[in-house]
Amino acid sequence: MILQRGYRPGNLHGEDNGHFSTLDCIFTITLCLSRYSEGVFKCPEDQLPLDYAKIYPDPELEALILSLTIRCIHSEEGCRWTGQIKQLQVHLACCPFNVIPCPNRCTIKLSRRDLAEHLQHDCPKRRVKCEYCGNDFTGEGYENHQGICPQESVYCENKCGARMMRRLLSQHSLADCPKRTQPCKFCGKEFVFDTIQNHQYQCPRYPVTCPNQCGMPNIAREDLANHLKDNCNTAMVLCPFKDAGCKHRCHKIAMARHMEENLKVHLNMMCSLVSRQRQDILELRREVEELSVGSDGVLIWKIADYSRKMQEAKVRNNYEFFSPPFYTHRYGYKLQVSAFLNGNGSGEGTHLSVYIRVLPGEYDNLLEWPFAFKVTFSILDQSDPSLSKPQHITETFTPDPNWKNFQKPANSRNSMDESTLGFGYPKFISHEEIKKRNYVRDNSIFIRASVEIPQKILA
Repeated sequence: MILQRGYRPGNLHGEDNGHFSTLDCIFTITLCLSRYSEGVFKCPEDQLPLDYAKIYPDPELEALILSLTIRCIHSEEGCRWTGQIKQLQVHLACCPFNVIPCPNRCTIKLSRRDLAEHLQHDCPKRRVKCEYCGNDFTGEGYENHQGICPQESVYCENKCGARMMRRLLSQHSLADCPKRTQPCKFCGKEFVFDTIQNHQYQCPRYPVTCPNQCGMPNIAREDLANHLKDNCNTAMVLCPFKDAGCKHRCHKIAMARHMEENLKVHLNMMCSLVSRQRQDILELRREVEELSVGSDGVLIWKIADYSRKMQEAKVRNNYEFFSPPFYTHRYGYKLQVSAFLNGNGSGEGTHLSVYIRVLPGEYDNLLEWPFAFKVTFSILDQSDPSLSKPQHITETFTPDPNWKNFQKPANSRNSMDESTLGFGYPKFISHEEIKKRNYVRDNSIFIRASVEIPQKILA
């Protein structure tokens, strides 16, 4: 029923893009009147007062309004329908843009034109038949079924190239696929099936037979060497004294008898071997000493543990300490310094005595004799140079060419031979003088010896 409050509707065909304010007002009034039955109210559209007593039905106006031409309420969405108001509901029942619920009751609401696509592809309540197994599913159930259908044709997961129904895939992967992994039954490592045959040619645990045919079964390939060495009684072995010179070779089982019958022979061989090795060691030691000898004509000799060695020198009369040997220059004279910490000769008990001697050298046959080059001795002051200037005690001498100890030394001479007592200073520095400065520091003293060699000889 259309009700009027004293005025007629405006032009319903105005240029307002399908929005008819007057018509909307009439519909709103009808809604308000359906909710309230008495009193004075305001219209929610124009806020004018509504007097229920002044509102009455107007059939002519109703017929006029229902005959008005309007566009579809979905015109902005693309619907091109126009018609009378009274035909709107009939149109909406078939309008492709009208929103309707899914007939499958899937809770989705969508425009009628999208319904077919939804029912065919998207609706979780639609009915779908699997193309592989032929079973019927709801749309939701079909989505879960995809990827697990046992009848679907799939490729082998091991990428061997085979294609089969999914229900056959498990058996294929376990028993037939050439790319399946399989453990070696001997070593237990995993291999691709089509490579395991090649692996067995190298498998360290693959069983092999003894090449000596000793009867030991199933020897692991990696254990064969130890078997031949330690356990195979038929293996041919060399005598344990082979390094001493025994060349005997026999089966391992017979070696014990050989050892028992040749005890004396083996003992003689070992004695000869020890003698040769002793000579080799002496020669190597001599070569090492030669390599470690300085060759620049300067020796700085550190005598450590000075206090203990001084006490030892006082107890042992004329006890001499020897420095490492050194060369005057490359391919030059071999020299050595010796020291009597408690003195020697006129300095015994009161002074430090220092001497130098000539030793047999590798190049003596190439040198001029007698040795006649200036020698300088120093005991080094170990005071801190930043606090005071070190005061080294220094003495220099030129060898007497007539003294026998500066002649070419015999090859048999060594540093411990007392007949080769060198030339030097029995009163090089007194014990009292040593105490005055830092000649002794950290229980050590330093003695320096240098030889002045002419440039023409060095060249």
